[in-house]
Amino acid sequence: MTTETQSQAAPIATPTQDELPRRFADFETLGDALDYAAQGSRGLNFHDARGTLTQPYAYAALRDDALAMARRLVAAGIKPEDRIALVAETSAQFAALFFGVVYAGAWPVPLPLPTSFGGRDSYIDQLRVQLASCDPSMLIYPPELASLAGDAAVQAGVAGIDWASFAEREAPAVDLPQADGDQVAYLQYSSGSTRFPHGVAITHRALLNNLAAHSHGMKVQASDRCVSWLPWYHDMGLVGCFLSPVANQVSTDYLKTEDFARRPLAWLDLISRNGGTTLSYSPTFGYDICARRISSLTKASDRFDLSRWRVAGNGADMIRPDVMQSFVDAFADAGFQAGAFLPSYGLAEATLAVSIMPPGEGIRVELVEETELSGAHANDDRPQRFRAIVNCGKPVRDMEVAIREENGTPLPERAIGKVWCRGPSVMVGYFRDQAATDACLVDGWLDTGDMGYMSDGYIYIVGRAKDMIIVNGRNHWPQDIEWAVEQLPGFKAGDIAAFAITTPGGEETPAVLVQCRSSDDGERTRLRDAIRERVRSVTGMNCVIELIPPRTLPRTSSGKLSRAKARNLYLAGEIKPYDIAA
Repeated sequence: MTTETQSQAAPIATPTQDELPRRFADFETLGDALDYAAQGSRGLNFHDARGTLTQPYAYAALRDDALAMARRLVAAGIKPEDRIALVAETSAQFAALFFGVVYAGAWPVPLPLPTSFGGRDSYIDQLRVQLASCDPSMLIYPPELASLAGDAAVQAGVAGIDWASFAEREAPAVDLPQADGDQVAYLQYSSGSTRFPHGVAITHRALLNNLAAHSHGMKVQASDRCVSWLPWYHDMGLVGCFLSPVANQVSTDYLKTEDFARRPLAWLDLISRNGGTTLSYSPTFGYDICARRISSLTKASDRFDLSRWRVAGNGADMIRPDVMQSFVDAFADAGFQAGAFLPSYGLAEATLAVSIMPPGEGIRVELVEETELSGAHANDDRPQRFRAIVNCGKPVRDMEVAIREENGTPLPERAIGKVWCRGPSVMVGYFRDQAATDACLVDGWLDTGDMGYMSDGYIYIVGRAKDMIIVNGRNHWPQDIEWAVEQLPGFKAGDIAAFAITTPGGEETPAVLVQCRSSDDGERTRLRDAIRERVRSVTGMNCVIELIPPRTLPRTSSGKLSRAKARNLYLAGEIKPYDIAA
């Protein structure tokens, strides 16, 4: 399908700047934001796997198409507050459908695309469970996913249709409802559990408050242009790199996530080719894979020009200073400035941003002794070990952050505890799940589930509370164990999962699953012994070490390691370790 207002002329990207006065998300509703952006000439720009522009999509064209989609939805009987599930492909079609649902007064629910991990059945099951959770009136999906998404719709008892067929329907003139800021704008599924999904309900007012706050935190300028490959079913991609450009009138260039996965350096090519590109975000692993890929080139400056990249955002997972340094080392001669790094912290339950590093301050770390991280007392018999904790910036405008003990008691400066936040952009709650809502929302404060501390007004995140491994009363962060194994030759980020299990004797112990590429039994034995010694040096304990085949560890919909699912699959016997002689 081609969008209804798309010109057949040779594609020309939407401009970085135009005459429309910039407004920073100061609108009543998301529809109002698109109405305003459509008065200018900026817009979204979609590129193929090699970074060639295939479809410029001005905000005016997006608005026209979205209004037509809204009329089709109303004609199909869709009413305000109905949920419309949308498989979130990075495309003009999804953009028009998302805003069409908003204009129709219904709630768009972005759902994930299939990933390279897991198969057909697991994807259908994931969609089926999420559809059961959000109870939509309709599921709309790309035509090429008809056999997958269509089957999920049938299993969930939901009307399913591909968007090419839906776009062929008549769009009769109908009155569209008028939204207000306190109404829900969309449901966002976080990237955690797919068995017990939580649909995060975000109002128009909460969304626009957060979009204004993070544009303020990044000091968005008239000359800014954005590049993104982040998926639109994850909060950083959907909110930060799709809805924010609309609400803040920023022209943006997109690569599909799967194209980035195949050719990561196409991301940097696109930043280089568009001389006005100044904003781009990625989790740590995106910077990591680019630094690894460039190692085969003699000189980055022969291919890239990253000198205008003003904000190199980093978020969505634990930020690793060693990876950031590797990226600087690899691309400094292409003009990349280390001060461009902008660490941040956020979560879907707070719409997106909770804290942002002030632009120009770059990556700043503090060394924290492991006994402070674990809450244990120092052991004089063992040498001190430190972990570098990255500064994730200051709370965004209108957001409060507090660090508390497990019982809710506030903690002082530099004391590690649970991270709580409060502000206008915190979610209404989880859709139709009052118990889960009550468990994390208390008197307007959101329990983020993360652990961290405050220092001089800055937030430092040390890990997820639910991932903590507690053995003999001592806390161990799985990231520390995983990072220790990654230092051994032949392993990389994403190869290792650490979690707690109960031994046949009834004792809690860490288990470490490690993806191993060697087929030689002798080499596997050597690697297992080396890993055991490495983990013992970090934890002081003998752990269960299992070598497993490559591409075995499960991922969330956004590509992050799912330790909880790895543990469940391992205990259920669905992850089968190599049989290695003791």
